Amino acid sequence: MADSYDFPVSLRQAQLELHQVTADLAALGRTLPWSVVLLPGWSRPDGHWYPSSRPDSPGWTEEQQQQVAALRARALELSITVGTHPFWSTVEKGKVVEARMALKRVHEHADGDEAAAGGTAAA
Repeated sequence: MADSYDFPVSLRQAQLELHQVTADLAALGRTLPWSVVLLPGWSRPDGHWYPSSRPDSPGWTEEQQQQVAALRARALELSITVGTHPFWSTVEKGKVVEARMALKRVHEHADGDEAAAGGTAAA
């Protein structure tokens, strides 16, 4: 049975924002051309063991490159914030991985009241 952890609000907020930034980056990536730079498309010949083709890529615009760079930088910043948070030094060494996995899913159990849920209630 998994333990309950009293995650600080700052850690929960950073993790939640990291989830959102990661989702935003993935959504943006689905809208972008397959290549950052202008490249011609290709099509593998019929009968190739792995059929594949790509249309010509117009490349990414400067704005798209800046959006991706900003989201990646924010994701890195949040990853560092979450990973180096002082809370982790309070968790028993053998339970840190379990606690980190619990943090990733804690927002699923907050019943939409993220502001009031600062973690599992301490006894």
